[in-house]
Amino acid sequence: MHDATLTCMIPSDLHSSTLSCMILNDSYDVTLPRIAPDTISSIDVTLPRIAPDTISSIDATKGKGAWYWAHLEPILVTPAGSSQPSAAKLRCALCGALFSASNPSRTASEHLKRGACPNFSSPSSAGPAPALPSSAAVDPVPISSLPPASPRLRSHHPPTRRRSAPTPLEPKLPVLLSGGKDDLVALARLEDSVKKLKSPMASPAAALSKPQADAALALLADWLLESAGAVSPSALDHPKFHSFLNQVGLSSISPRQLTLSHLQARYLEVLSESEARIRDAAFFQLASDGWKSSARPSEYALVSLVVNLPNGTALLHRSLLTTGGAPSSYAEEVLRDVVAKLCGGLVDRCAGIVADRFKKKALLNLENRNQRMVNLSCQLQAFNSLIKDFARQLPLFGRVSANCLKLTNFMNNQSQVRGIFSKYQLEEQGRTRLLRSPSSSSDGAANFTADFTMVEDVMDFARPIQMAVLDEDYKVVCLEEPSAREMAELIQDGGFWTESEAVYSLVRLVKAMAREIEMERPLIGHCLPLWDELRSKVREWSAKYGIDGGLVDNVIEKRFTKNYHLAWSAAFVLDPLFLIKDTSGKYLPPFKLLTPEQEKDVDRLITQLVSPEEAHIVLMEMMKWRSEGLDPLYAQAVQVKQHDPSTGKMRIANPQSRRLVWETCLSEFKCLQKVAVRLIFLHATSCGLKRNSALTRWMCAHAQSGIAQKMAFLTAHSRIGRGDFLGHEEKDAELFSSAGEDDDVLNQFAGASAV
Repeated sequence: MHDATLTCMIPSDLHSSTLSCMILNDSYDVTLPRIAPDTISSIDVTLPRIAPDTISSIDATKGKGAWYWAHLEPILVTPAGSSQPSAAKLRCALCGALFSASNPSRTASEHLKRGACPNFSSPSSAGPAPALPSSAAVDPVPISSLPPASPRLRSHHPPTRRRSAPTPLEPKLPVLLSGGKDDLVALARLEDSVKKLKSPMASPAAALSKPQADAALALLADWLLESAGAVSPSALDHPKFHSFLNQVGLSSISPRQLTLSHLQARYLEVLSESEARIRDAAFFQLASDGWKSSARPSEYALVSLVVNLPNGTALLHRSLLTTGGAPSSYAEEVLRDVVAKLCGGLVDRCAGIVADRFKKKALLNLENRNQRMVNLSCQLQAFNSLIKDFARQLPLFGRVSANCLKLTNFMNNQSQVRGIFSKYQLEEQGRTRLLRSPSSSSDGAANFTADFTMVEDVMDFARPIQMAVLDEDYKVVCLEEPSAREMAELIQDGGFWTESEAVYSLVRLVKAMAREIEMERPLIGHCLPLWDELRSKVREWSAKYGIDGGLVDNVIEKRFTKNYHLAWSAAFVLDPLFLIKDTSGKYLPPFKLLTPEQEKDVDRLITQLVSPEEAHIVLMEMMKWRSEGLDPLYAQAVQVKQHDPSTGKMRIANPQSRRLVWETCLSEFKCLQKVAVRLIFLHATSCGLKRNSALTRWMCAHAQSGIAQKMAFLTAHSRIGRGDFLGHEEKDAELFSSAGEDDDVLNQFAGASAV
């Protein structure tokens, strides 16, 4: 408490010699000095021992200017970072504007009477507008909102004149409705309707102009047409969606009208654009995915046919519904017809085909008929098949599968043991469930996917399983059942857990590389480094678990040989990305990383891709390329990498420079140049639409509908163009798993919605 100086605002037309100020809800008459009122706008009045934060209001009650206090509200302004107000302002109750408090009369004249305030009509209007949000710099606080001082403080300063205190409002009793709490929703709607009728301008949003509405609906239609399988057109009939349209100023529209009004035009536009881009390209690669399907002959299978252009663009040509187990001859006919249609009679424009099946039959036959065609098997499919090779050919996988199956069946089927296991599941991981196991009809070697989910569950619940056999109740079960003792011995055997972990980690290693292949979509030049990376990781795995790596290496080599193509070696030495700097500073092709047989493969392939007359020329140019390489400056420019914020990895800054450097800077290699540009851009995977995704199921469900097939084409075209090869299910799983790992995120969202 201390003496305070209060600055009172004096209206210019005030003729009284006193000013009434409201301090601590008490009225004080302040005698003004004998100064002409029109020469002053404020006066300092010393108030002994009054705390500044106890001022509740300051009212001018004398003079002709008192009319504007119905519209101008005195407030205290608190600077950012401070807890105490330090300045007084005037806020217009009609529009929320802030003004200096030094001259209220002038503020009223300029802001209210002269029309600056958009909500003021006459001095008699006194409808306060809703308060506007304050700026970040200051926090205006209405003086009337400050807490009143205690009675003890007021007793120290008896008033010379007391204004009548306002009568406190009685607490409002809750309304009793005959329908109970359920009536509150209807009552809220009634009040909302009344507010809308009283204030028509308070509607959710003004209607958009026709051009704006058409543009918005066109975007909505594009989104719907490009989301087939993920968003059902019938979902647009949801009442909440109609409410959303009204909120943003759009009129409701039926799903049929929205879909059909844009579908045909959009379909023809995309089709025409794709065909034009394919015609403009000098050559292309055809990628065909979906032949290797788990569908039965009585079920639909979806085959996607995608065109890869040299500039890195991928365009969907068409999606073909077939049945599971389609024969090689049928696939060969389909691929031959598609190539002929895309090439327009110039078959050499097709640089090759990459497919997930039929390498030894359909692809080989097509390659033999077309000298300049390089047909490859999909590397993603090769890595997935490698896991099945491990299951078939490694005794380790058979032992682990058999032991895990016995353990899983015992834990799931023995009721007492299941109860003990569930207790420790709940303690350790907060949830209980049965262990997954393959069906009795499945073959563990041929269908290792089901086996691996079982091994995965055993490893995930390893601690609850180990704690269950140490429980006293389990020991009682062991006295009654010999199988319980056998399972206890297995669970307490360290060798079982070492072998299970080895199988689990090896499968995860290969799956992680397969997932990276699916995301990165490597080019043909990456094939040899990719398999070398796999061999290196498997050697580390063998050393870690003390397992003979010879058997594993044999399995890998068999799968490598099945997928190997001569073009792998040729693309590896022709791609400037893999040039190696030698001691002299030259950037030379990595021939030293090839085996002698692979070096011969390079010569065989490059002579195959040129005419017989150019064969000796291309071999001489290859010798020159091997000895001279690429200019160091250009080689470094091609190999520049930059950080990719989406993945956190380092990526090639300009992938197309690998091909462009051959077309511009290496023009002296006349024949080798033609071979290099056709090889370097070839993709090593046929990844198209995700198998068993919502889109594939949707297409199969609506196989007979032309409208649905066109929508599916637009969706697939959009996703492939964006490089979005993952299904919505996988994205949702990532979203939910990442959200579930951090409960604070969920609490933050819950708190925000509560506010």
